[in-house]
Amino acid sequence: MDNSEMMRRDLAHIWHPCTQMKDHESLPLVPIRSAKGVWLEDFDGNRYIDAISSWWVNLFGHSNDYIAKKLTEQAGTLEHVLLAGFTHEPAVRLAERLCEIVPGNLSRLFFADNGSSAVEVALKMSYHAHLNNGEERPLFLSLTNSYHGETIGALSVGDVELYKKTYEPILIRSVQTPVPADRSERSALEAADALEDILRAHAKRVSAFIVEPLVQCAGNMHMYHPIYLTKAKEICSRYNIHLIADEIAVGFGRTGTMFACEQAGIVPDFICLSKGLTGGFMPMAAVLTHDEIYNAFYCDYLEYRAFLHSHSYTGNPLGCSCALAVLDIFERESVIEKNVEKAELMGELLKPFESLGNVKEVRRTGMIAAVELQGYAPSERVNLKVFDFCLKRGVFVRPLGSVIYFMPPYVISDGEIRMMIETAYEAVKSL
Repeated sequence: MDNSEMMRRDLAHIWHPCTQMKDHESLPLVPIRSAKGVWLEDFDGNRYIDAISSWWVNLFGHSNDYIAKKLTEQAGTLEHVLLAGFTHEPAVRLAERLCEIVPGNLSRLFFADNGSSAVEVALKMSYHAHLNNGEERPLFLSLTNSYHGETIGALSVGDVELYKKTYEPILIRSVQTPVPADRSERSALEAADALEDILRAHAKRVSAFIVEPLVQCAGNMHMYHPIYLTKAKEICSRYNIHLIADEIAVGFGRTGTMFACEQAGIVPDFICLSKGLTGGFMPMAAVLTHDEIYNAFYCDYLEYRAFLHSHSYTGNPLGCSCALAVLDIFERESVIEKNVEKAELMGELLKPFESLGNVKEVRRTGMIAAVELQGYAPSERVNLKVFDFCLKRGVFVRPLGSVIYFMPPYVISDGEIRMMIETAYEAVKSL
């Protein structure tokens, strides 16, 4: 089997995500046969650094031996059982451990299957909790330029036109408030003032305010100051509006702390987790909240007060075992501390980009770095040019329009970081 044969078989049947399939008339697919550490290998033996952790899920390298071992052990004992009326040890252990490490008093956990589903759970749970407490609050609030997933509810609270515009007529109601313009404290405070203004007008109809803390990942890696979150939490508390922290992409060490909202010193009402939760091995998500929300549903059975939301694979033991292995690695290997050094190296290697005329801005938060280009129209497809240049030199990046970003697995070496960033630099110079 070689690349061309695998591509032929794929294109006969598979409709790929976030893809204009006609592009593959000229842009070859990359069939991956195996992966280890930060390296992907295709059927022709070519190797590529996975600079984006395969859509931000892979924390500790592909085919990680420890996670694979725990997954295999669990598969031989219990692969799945429904979580309605049943339970199992991996789910219980994972819930206990997550509740211990998330900020504050978030001691109630609801399992889901993926990030978008986790957002749906948090939105429904927030609205329903208000309803059970006698308040009808049909609106949700989110930041401009935000992205929270692509199911109907998650898409409704996003603000990236590329994903949302087509489906606008069928989405639920939401209101957007300005995201801080940049990473300065001044911009954060100005945006907090705008948030307060919006809530003065809409507060009694808003259930929750959902944010990606510190970095709007699919929103072109836009970054802002943590004081905005501090102020937003204070404002939401005054108006009895739930704060949902969408840490699906930024959680588990990506921003320099285990959870991004820690840098603002806040405890949200909900925290949504997925992606890195299982180290890239299995689909899984979790929504954590506190007793006040939980108790709004706790009563003698009344069907309209119960939270009747479910997924067939809720709390899947295989996913739980992978997530437990991920938490083991965090505990024993000082991951956050080691990432500080790697992130600083990334920052140093990014400095040469600042002198290029086609670079608008270079920015970094923890292990997330971005280079924003300028002067290119969307029709020029500059993202595909950078992708192709880097791939031919052994680095896999997937730019967001004119934004090249790096979110590599934490096991990446200094030499691999250098290769990743210097290759992208050459790509930008060649444009």
